[in-house]
Amino acid sequence: MTDSPPDPRPLFVGGAPRPATSGTTFETRSPFSGDVIATVQTASAADVDAAVAAARDAQRAWAALGGAARGRVLARAADLIRARRDEIARLESLDGGKPIQETPEADVDSGADCLEYFAALAPTIGGETQTLSGDGAGPWFYTRREPLGVVGGIGAWNYPFQIACWKTAPALAAGNAMVFKPAEQTPLSATILAEVLHEAGAPPGLFNLVQGDAAVGRMLTAHPGIAKISFTGEINTGKAVMADSAATLKVLTLELGGKSPLLVFDDADVDDAVSAAILGNFYTQGQICTNCTRVFVQRGILDAVLARLLPRAEAIRLGDPLDPATQMGPLISPEHHRSVLAHIDRARADGARLLTGGGAPDDPALAGKPFVRPTVFLAEDDALPLCRDEIFGPVMTVLPFDTEDEAVTRANSLPVGLAGGVMTRDLTRAHRVAARLEAGVVWINTYNITPIEMPFGGVKQSGLGRENGRAALEHVTRVKSVYVEPGPLEAPY
Repeated sequence: MTDSPPDPRPLFVGGAPRPATSGTTFETRSPFSGDVIATVQTASAADVDAAVAAARDAQRAWAALGGAARGRVLARAADLIRARRDEIARLESLDGGKPIQETPEADVDSGADCLEYFAALAPTIGGETQTLSGDGAGPWFYTRREPLGVVGGIGAWNYPFQIACWKTAPALAAGNAMVFKPAEQTPLSATILAEVLHEAGAPPGLFNLVQGDAAVGRMLTAHPGIAKISFTGEINTGKAVMADSAATLKVLTLELGGKSPLLVFDDADVDDAVSAAILGNFYTQGQICTNCTRVFVQRGILDAVLARLLPRAEAIRLGDPLDPATQMGPLISPEHHRSVLAHIDRARADGARLLTGGGAPDDPALAGKPFVRPTVFLAEDDALPLCRDEIFGPVMTVLPFDTEDEAVTRANSLPVGLAGGVMTRDLTRAHRVAARLEAGVVWINTYNITPIEMPFGGVKQSGLGRENGRAALEHVTRVKSVYVEPGPLEAPY
């Protein structure tokens, strides 16, 4: 374990901490206490230029190493992350407000698993060969999968360390270099990723860290030396990233928001359905882009689902995220807290039926802090903003339905399509509905499980490209075709 860098926290460029040249800093605060955890230096355009230059220089040597050597570095980095598991988990809980129950596995282990997985894939990245004549003596071609160059990563605040690993591991495995900007609300843990990659043997400059707000993100999207942007965040910001990247025709991976449906059919196991709905709404304070905030329940089991759902939601323990007994921490900021409460107030005014929650907890120890009790609404009108807008908080809407066709049509009615779920004992129906849902990820009889081996991403306005799985390598490489003519060349003139 290394000592924490002194405030104000520097950038990480060229394999070492580097003071920013902007002369400005920003604060990162504990969502629970409101106290300043650290001050962080803001990158300037000159700093971003330096990071891109360092990445470009490192990338050439890194790509020349070959996949097996790159994989060994990533595997060592995964081991170093596991050795610092408790430190990283505590920092994620402190900086992001997530319960310490969650962060060791959901954040740290997921990041380490990702580096380890792509370490194993790195030596397998290759192309294909095909002959063009039956006897094999004529022309033939082969393809090469080549790195793009320098990748720009822009992270989100809900899973800062995990997202940094998810973006970095496939890019580095394929021979690229990375310039990464974490979300300004949770900027601290990415420094540990920079440290472990350097300690594991990554060339200086292979992974560079530039902190700051959206202005620094725009420096990455506009930079001509960056070949690809991988962005996780809100839909409108993703559209802006896409527009900025158009000037240099960057490759894009956009993992954006959603308003995902969970379809609970009347033959489903009720306890399992309730567990899926809870995991898909209240984990990480509801601040997960894939959350099934629209829970469609067939009318025949609606009363049974609500009878078991409400007591379990009300029993969730809110508190200090560093307390091992806490099951739900605070929202990320007072501003986001006000936004979530405004959505709840609007839903009540619009006529949605509040079944539980809907405001701050009664515990005096949590007074004045950005907590929202697990909230469940019952609604019949899909047109309500409650049923259309991504709230990004612990707010579930239960929507009764009668038939399968009705449920699928309503589930697909929004312009987003990140995820979805199906709860039923009829596996024929489960696969049929999964095929019909307009979503990038569908879970059957579970929810929000994201193994590194499984491609992850959305359709429609929920994003472009894929993270994780072998599919991720397609988005951090380009294909070159090489045509070979072994015989004499004839020309008509």
